[in-house]
Amino acid sequence: MRNSKTGGLRPPRRAGAQRPREHASAQRAPRAIGVAIVTVSDTRRGADDTSGALAESLLAAAGAQATRDWVKDDVVAIRRAVRAALAKRAIDVIVLTGGTGVAPRDVTPEATRTVLEREVPGIAEALRADAFAKTPHGLLSRGTAGIVGRALVVNLPGSPGGCRDGYALLRPALPHALALISDEPTRHRQT
Repeated sequence: MRNSKTGGLRPPRRAGAQRPREHASAQRAPRAIGVAIVTVSDTRRGADDTSGALAESLLAAAGAQATRDWVKDDVVAIRRAVRAALAKRAIDVIVLTGGTGVAPRDVTPEATRTVLEREVPGIAEALRADAFAKTPHGLLSRGTAGIVGRALVVNLPGSPGGCRDGYALLRPALPHALALISDEPTRHRQT
């Protein structure tokens, strides 16, 4: 949900986390959305990981609390990284950058699908359509998105431009998506 005081992103309330009404004034400010950024690459790490750094910067500017990790282009390693991120209590979103193309080592979508409980194809479709509108290479993206428990998992391209554009496309829908995933009442704007 949007935090009107900071302009940043905050997660929906977790079930059972709401205090009784008489304690409303004692409630703490909502925590920021927790995001795990996992860079998938055999060649990019540390200072060379420009897309992971960019994702962290964009998310921090929106008020999210981001952590970063790196794994090789390997199905088992990617799956392990996603599960490790899910084990952290405060993670609402997992963003995997890289490994979404057609090269033989690009296995992020396959690894992600083995962990997802439900796919959210509209996210991947929108990311591809937006990428294709900017470059014909957008057709080569195979990223996926979905839900595991109460976390949203999204594959973004490994290029800084693809990562930036993908986040820009995802950001407006993120608070609503997280509220729905957490089974919170939401308002739907009539179109």
